[in-house]
Amino acid sequence: MTGIVSAQPATGERLAGLDALRGVAACVVAFGFHAQYLFAPGTFAPGWGGPVISWLQTLGWTAVDLFFVLSGYVFAHVYLRGADLASRDGQGAFWIARIARLYPLHLALLLVCACLFGSEPDNTVAALAAHLVFAQALVAPVGHTFDGPTWSLSVEMLCYAVFALAAARGAKTLALITAAACLIGLTGIAVFGASAELTTASVGARGLLGFFGGQLLWRGREHLARIPLAALAAGMMAGLWLSMTGPFGPVLPLTLLAWPALLLIGLRLPLLSARPLTWLGDRSYAVYLLHIPMIDFVAFSTGGLGDSGWMIAAGHLGLAAATLAAADLVYRRFELPARNAVRGLWRRRQSAAVPRPA
Repeated sequence: MTGIVSAQPATGERLAGLDALRGVAACVVAFGFHAQYLFAPGTFAPGWGGPVISWLQTLGWTAVDLFFVLSGYVFAHVYLRGADLASRDGQGAFWIARIARLYPLHLALLLVCACLFGSEPDNTVAALAAHLVFAQALVAPVGHTFDGPTWSLSVEMLCYAVFALAAARGAKTLALITAAACLIGLTGIAVFGASAELTTASVGARGLLGFFGGQLLWRGREHLARIPLAALAAGMMAGLWLSMTGPFGPVLPLTLLAWPALLLIGLRLPLLSARPLTWLGDRSYAVYLLHIPMIDFVAFSTGGLGDSGWMIAAGHLGLAAATLAAADLVYRRFELPARNAVRGLWRRRQSAAVPRPA
């Protein structure tokens, strides 16, 4: 197919288009949904700004479910093509990679939020302890303690653990666990619902369905690669439309239809591998963790920005510019060095553990 990258990259090859989508999803959550909390309550009436802005302000939180789907696909791509998860060393390397990727920046921002917002009633010692061990989705109110969006990290860690343990038992066990996780996720969303008001049960169900749904997409990638691009675009638009009008709430049509279609489009479009988008993808984690402390600091300091048109535009643009600049600095000066340091310590430990010949 001319002008279309392969939907089946070689083992270890970076899925640049999916990294770009991760960056876009982070921006949707940060600048589309959470940015409205910069302003005084009542600034935005229902339907303000037209259908696109209204969707972002109402349902932009669902881009977190795109994270889950992308993670599931990428983990299958990386770890189910020859990686060793059955051995102790393989499991150790898996978890060190996850800790190196997620924990240093999470810990740093947690400490910053504890200093700035520790007096808030929801920011208890128990909540702090939960954040320290990636269990923040277990603490109510979910998403409202310290750096709120990190609730999704605890859900991702749960999915990682289920995936790694199942993969260690072999392909058949992983296939059964994948199907069971998707069924549990579907049932959980049907029973507990899924909305911007988060609960432990609802976010767990969303994570399982998204992450292991992404695994199913990877398993069916050869057949899915034959779907015409126009059909994928139509499926994505149908999922977005159903998220606003369907009887089952927004998460199911997005996780089952719109986000899988968008992922498959991301594998095919060279545009998503362009340098500005891969730059954004690299900094997506920093954007995701940094934006809420920045919003909270401004909101608490000012009581909420004004509701004039120029203030709304300046607030959104200022937040985006400040967050992206801070994310770039944090990524280059802290996130990458910390990640490399953790991995370096692990490699040195492994080298020291190898017995030397007599």
